[in-house]
Amino acid sequence: MSRPYDLSDDLPVYVISVAAQLSGMHPQTLRAYDRLGLVSPGRSAGRGRRYSMRDVLALREIQRLAKQEGVNLSGIRLIMDQHQELEKARRIIAELRAELSQLRAELESTRAVAARLAELRRAGSNTTSGLVPVRSARAAAWEPATGQHREEK
Repeated sequence: MSRPYDLSDDLPVYVISVAAQLSGMHPQTLRAYDRLGLVSPGRSAGRGRRYSMRDVLALREIQRLAKQEGVNLSGIRLIMDQHQELEKARRIIAELRAELSQLRAELESTRAVAARLAELRRAGSNTTSGLVPVRSARAAAWEPATGQHREEK
């Protein structure tokens, strides 16, 4: 939502009478579909049903499937469940594609660093001047608590 007055399609704002009118159904039909779990509207503080635009579109699809395609309510429930699973899978795929893109960019960056390091090694440059410095074995054996070097074994 980019502007303060834009509404999400998932925002439950329509009372049952408005949702019934928008979907071309009777309010009792909407109640029955809610009981059957075909469309599950949000609830207000007083427990009244509040439908979103997505709910209204689902109601229209249910009506189309029933009237034009001749699908019974059990079949409609299966179709609606499959649509939800498909949308979930699409969201996961989009997330995985974004992650894959990020990982590819990181891999290219790592390859560039590795190529630069290999170039520095081939050029015979001093490894401490062009690369990350590595502590010597003597420095690694330093005991800060005693201020002395550990004896090497």
